[in-house]
Amino acid sequence: MRIELVWVLPAVLAATDWWAVARGDRRTETWAKPATLVALLLTALALGATDSTPGRWLLVALVFGLLGDVALLGDSLGRFRAGVAAFLVGHLAYLVCFATLGLPRPGWSWAVLVALLASLVATRDVLPATHRLDGPALSVPVAVYTAAIAAMLVCAWFTGEWLIALGATVFVASDATLSINRFVSPIPRAHLVVMVTYHVGQALIVAGVLTATT
Repeated sequence: MRIELVWVLPAVLAATDWWAVARGDRRTETWAKPATLVALLLTALALGATDSTPGRWLLVALVFGLLGDVALLGDSLGRFRAGVAAFLVGHLAYLVCFATLGLPRPGWSWAVLVALLASLVATRDVLPATHRLDGPALSVPVAVYTAAIAAMLVCAWFTGEWLIALGATVFVASDATLSINRFVSPIPRAHLVVMVTYHVGQALIVAGVLTATT
């Protein structure tokens, strides 16, 4: 029962954020978006994340996710770069987290190549678009970030933990939607899609890592 209850707070806050995004309520989103990540951090702590090396790296990833969330509350390119930097560090922390869990690479995990290819094809126009918009100042950080999240996705699947693999895949879908919508072409209800997949992806990774370490 305790395990079920600790997920109530992030679920309620995530739903509040989705509701705010759907209604265009920026005031509510400003606090609900970061509050959801704070709640996920508290959930991870309550479930014993500090008791293992993967769990501690999970906390680092969530902290930088929170910093990225705060940065992306603004729409300027400067805020976007800050968000990219924060999430880049977060994905590197996830890489270490997954590596410390072990990477047994079961047969089914090689299906990640399909997910990776689909993501690369879907976002193929993002890098040229960022270069046209602001040159290397934007396209280089985006390229580095793309490489990091791709590596995170592969390692997530190679852990052999299906919750982690699913969470990383949903997280990548969130990032792909955000980047396509911002730099290539508008996607209907993109902001809502981004936030739902982002929160679900993060929650699945948290659940997967903590399940694997208990």
